[in-house]
Amino acid sequence: MITKAIFRALDGKATWLVAILLLVALAIPFANLVLPEGNPLHLPNFMVPLLGKYVTYAMLALALDLVWGYCGILSLGHAAFFALGGYAMGMYLMRQIGSRGVYGNPILPDFMVFLNYKDLPWFWYGFDNFWFACLIVLLVPGLLAFVFGFLAFRSRVTGVYLSIITQAMTYALLLAFFRNDFGFGGNNGLTDFKDILGFNIQAASTRAALFAASMIALALAVLVCSAIVNSKLGKVMVAIRDAESRTRFLGYRVDNIKLFAFVVSALIAAIAGALYVPQVGIINPGEFEPANSIEVVIWTAVGGRGTIIGPIIGGLLVNAGKTFFTGIWPDYWLYALGALFVFVTLFFPKGIVGSLRSLFSRRATPRGDNMQPEENGQTDKPMITDTQPEAAE
Repeated sequence: MITKAIFRALDGKATWLVAILLLVALAIPFANLVLPEGNPLHLPNFMVPLLGKYVTYAMLALALDLVWGYCGILSLGHAAFFALGGYAMGMYLMRQIGSRGVYGNPILPDFMVFLNYKDLPWFWYGFDNFWFACLIVLLVPGLLAFVFGFLAFRSRVTGVYLSIITQAMTYALLLAFFRNDFGFGGNNGLTDFKDILGFNIQAASTRAALFAASMIALALAVLVCSAIVNSKLGKVMVAIRDAESRTRFLGYRVDNIKLFAFVVSALIAAIAGALYVPQVGIINPGEFEPANSIEVVIWTAVGGRGTIIGPIIGGLLVNAGKTFFTGIWPDYWLYALGALFVFVTLFFPKGIVGSLRSLFSRRATPRGDNMQPEENGQTDKPMITDTQPEAAE
């Protein structure tokens, strides 16, 4: 019954997008593992984790779009949920190192031995189990999003004030995780991973599997987001985005709806962070940087907020461009990124997907439908009579 309800809420575009993502999840590992190196379609080993990183970024952009594009909540703190999910997975990977670390301690990670820890901190217990790490990936960011959203939305904090508070939350976590006595590796973070689920994390087959897992997770995120935005709840979310006060006056529990969207978005971002860490090989407090959250906003704006496919395209294109241009002009990338955001804001406020949709819809509209109301014998002026004083007001 639940599955049927989900597919009824999906539109055809989301179904095609999911099919394409699943196809790519099979094609990339095939091109890397099966096709020989002499084949023009062969994908080198270094490209697989790089593409996997792009996929996790696209998933993060989709998470932001759910709250910004459809609910009007401009969060500048989604990097916090992404990093918390990454740290949870990183803690599991650190526990898998065991005695193979530099100091050979079977229990304590290397940074704890270096900092003279005597015992494993209590919040590291259980991370030798993969299922426990997956639970924490969802539990901690989800709980943080729930508590933060409950307090903020119940207090009716909106607009730029909410954006500043989310950025302050991310910066506070940045300062906390930078501390060596916080128990998460301080400035260096967590790195030097060896295994995941018993498989060598550096092996080509493992990296291909991680890429496939990232694509499948992105496809599932598309399913969830599409089911939400195409349901009655999604229509109310759009109404909150466009006219929150009117929606509240109609009797809807605006605070609860915004809280639901915020928590779901945080969970998607956390899963993206958990998939990001084993492919990149490190997680440190730099992932909490407020600038990272701002970049996510740029990805979403470039692709087109208020669409499902737009943030995915924006996340992939901008990060691919970042890799290319930082290799050529590393000192000018931030200027290019800022110029891109200004250009999109001024000339393509709907982003790539939104602008293309508007263009195609204008071309598909018959000429008679583009006529002004006066040309059709109509007028856009309200008809006001003596029997309708409210309309005159």
